[in-house]
Amino acid sequence: MIHQQIKKANKVDPDSGWHSRGYLPHFDGEETLQFVTYRLHGSLPRTFLSKLKSRLDSRQISDIEYHREIERYLDLAVGPNYLSDSSVAEMIEENLMRSDGEKYILLHWVIMSNHIHLLMRLLAGYSLASVMHSIKSYTANEANKILGRTGQFWSVEYYDRYIRNAAHYANTVSYIHRNPVKAGLCAEPADWRFGCAGRTAGCQPASESEGDTRRNEHE
Repeated sequence: MIHQQIKKANKVDPDSGWHSRGYLPHFDGEETLQFVTYRLHGSLPRTFLSKLKSRLDSRQISDIEYHREIERYLDLAVGPNYLSDSSVAEMIEENLMRSDGEKYILLHWVIMSNHIHLLMRLLAGYSLASVMHSIKSYTANEANKILGRTGQFWSVEYYDRYIRNAAHYANTVSYIHRNPVKAGLCAEPADWRFGCAGRTAGCQPASESEGDTRRNEHE
């Protein structure tokens, strides 16, 4: 459950500020956990992004609404879906596990067909930019080998947001676990192969009480 993930984070840094209050974690200290989304190159049409950014710049939509629209489109799985190849997904997951405990603490994750969600805590001496560069560089090269292709694999940009409080944490965990269900890929979070929700070790599915699954409030 979530308590196991709090214990995992606190083991690395006892002063992290996370502790349990009932069924929800509570955050007292600095902003140390980050929700990260990165996607395949070409997974969002330029025209779609251009129009969306124009709406954001003109304040027709908020930053939260901007990211919600992006994730709604990604869940449609229009465009390249290289991550649906089990060999590619396994390689990416193994790569994420390899640096867990060395560069970051990986608390929750899910690999979709064209994008990935991570909830992580960076360890001292590592920036998010350097970690993401390492992840994307290695996996892009390996994925292209597996698929027998060349060219850009990942989109240059990625989206990240600090976790603000207990509710934000719980909603983010719930969103990550339920993303495959929301996208119509499986009936239950634990059914999805490439994520932590169905694992007996590591993170466990967030229950309904641990986050409001009716809304996307991970932003």
